[in-house]
Amino acid sequence: MGFIYEERSSDSPYVETIMQGRTEGEGSTIRPAECHWHMVLVKFNGNVQPFVVGPLTTSGIVSYTEGAEILWIKFKLGTFMPHLPTRDFLDVETGLPGAARNSFWLKGSAWQFPDYENADTFVNRLAREELLVSDPVVNAALQDELPEMPSRTVRHRFLRATGLTQSHIRQMKRAQHAEALLKQGVSILDTVYEVGYVDQPHLTRSLKQFIGYTPAQLIRMR
Repeated sequence: MGFIYEERSSDSPYVETIMQGRTEGEGSTIRPAECHWHMVLVKFNGNVQPFVVGPLTTSGIVSYTEGAEILWIKFKLGTFMPHLPTRDFLDVETGLPGAARNSFWLKGSAWQFPDYENADTFVNRLAREELLVSDPVVNAALQDELPEMPSRTVRHRFLRATGLTQSHIRQMKRAQHAEALLKQGVSILDTVYEVGYVDQPHLTRSLKQFIGYTPAQLIRMR
């Protein structure tokens, strides 16, 4: 992909990473599944369009146009906007309406476009206004450290916050772990054993579903 970018961590408890970049050409590429959702701002021909994106339940194809400047705010699992349920924008990009030239509408208020430097401040303000919240049950569930509460309540809160089931997220993370091992030079059979797949066809199906490539293709890409 013709794309130049930089990425940084965040001091915000709601944000996983912040990234900005610019497309250098036109075309398409395979993108992996993604269990996190993002707020994305795309600047093209002088116009800025904000989106709420993902989560992305499987791998797919993404197209890009030359000359676009893009800012991604990747939110931590468990962070969500109560007025925009995460399950409602699985696998889609939802455009947010513009207000003035440098702002957009979100739950009836105009918000100035964030940039790479002040994205943390923007997110923390969303949290202060209670447009953004975090449910600690999500991380507790993923770490098998759940408090005393009915399993049905856990499932409901997990799905509300992430749009996905625990099982789906675990499958995504297992495929990402397998991808990392293969790119580090671990053999296919050792990867099957270490990550816990039943056999090599099971590994191949999972990687194709969530990463978009077979084990052999990932090894060649290394």
